[in-house]
Amino acid sequence: MTGVVGPAMTAALPPHVRLLLLTDGKRISRVLHVVAELGIADELADGPLTVAELAERAGAHADSLGRVLRVAAAFGVFAEEADGRYALNDVGAALRSGVPGSQRDMVLYNGDEMLWRSYGRLMHTVRTGEPAFEAAYGHTFFEHLEQDPEAGALFDRAMTGMSHATARMLLDGYDFGRFGEIADIGGGRGLFLAQLLARFPQVRGTLVDRPTVVAEAEKQFEEAGVAERVEVVPGDFFEELPKGRDAYVLKAVLHDWDDEKAAAILGRVREALAGDPEGRLLICEFLVGPANEWDRGKLLDLDMLVRFGGRERSEQQWRSLLATAGFELVNEPVAGRWAVLECRPVPAAR
Repeated sequence: MTGVVGPAMTAALPPHVRLLLLTDGKRISRVLHVVAELGIADELADGPLTVAELAERAGAHADSLGRVLRVAAAFGVFAEEADGRYALNDVGAALRSGVPGSQRDMVLYNGDEMLWRSYGRLMHTVRTGEPAFEAAYGHTFFEHLEQDPEAGALFDRAMTGMSHATARMLLDGYDFGRFGEIADIGGGRGLFLAQLLARFPQVRGTLVDRPTVVAEAEKQFEEAGVAERVEVVPGDFFEELPKGRDAYVLKAVLHDWDDEKAAAILGRVREALAGDPEGRLLICEFLVGPANEWDRGKLLDLDMLVRFGGRERSEQQWRSLLATAGFELVNEPVAGRWAVLECRPVPAAR
C-alpha cells in the first residue's frame, strides 16, 4: 500500500486493524511535527539525501531520525528510495518553508503542545461542555496567545497560511464582484479583503476589527495596490457596525462562538443592513458534510470545541442559526469544504 493513508485506503483492512490504525493519529502527528521542525523538506529540496546526511544537517541522532523518516514515508510523506536515501514527493514538498502552498506552519501548530495538551482533556469537555483548553491551562486560548509570544506567533503564521489557501478557493468559487461595497467584519489584518479587492477592481471595501489588529492592515492594502479603495474602521463585531454596505463578510468568525454569541454577531450585521432586501450577509466557513462521510470539517469542529467552545456547522445547523437571527440562506453551498453562504435578511413580520 502506497500513498497517503486515509479512510478510502484502509477499507480493505480487517475491522480490528482499521480500528487500531485510528489510534495512531497521535504518533503520526508527532512524526510530522518533528520533521517539520527539523526542516527536513528544505534539506531535500535539492535532491535525495541519506539519513546520515540529513541528521548531520539537522543536528539530529541518525538512527532515531531514520526511524522517524521511515514512518513518514510509510504514510506517503517523503519517499524512501531503494538505496536508503530519502527524497521529496508532492506531499513532503508541502512541508517546505517559504513556498506557495506551504503547510509547514500549520503542521507545527497542529503538533504543538497547546493543541495536543487540550486534546488530552477532551473528556473534560465531553462531560462538562467546557473548553478543554481552559481545563488544561487555567486560562482561555486567546489569553494564552497573549501571554506566550511564541505560541501567538505560531498561531498567527498558521492561520495566515490557511487564510491564503482558503481565500483563493473562496474567490474562485463565488462572485464577490456583484457588490459595490463590501465590509469584512472581523477581517483581521485585511489579507482576505486585500485579495478580494485586487481580484475585483470595481469593489470598495471596509475592514472592521479590533484597533490593535487593524492598525497593522495598512501595509497589507498598500502591497496589494488597493489602499485607496479601503476604509479601516476599528470596532467590535459585538457592537454597532458601519451601515450602508451592499454585503457584509464574516470569514472564519462565527465558528469561534457558540450559537448564542454567533446569533448576537449576526444581529449586529442585520442592524447594519437596515432591512435592505438586496443587502447580503456572506458567511465564509467550512460546511460540515453528511453523516458517515469523511470531511476535515468534522475534525476542525473538535478544534473549535476544545479551544473555546465554538463549532463548525452543517447546512441544517446554519439554517437554524440564521433563522434565529432573521436571515435565510439563498444559495446552495457544497458541503464538505470551505463555502460561501449567501444570506439575506428576512422581512420583519407585520
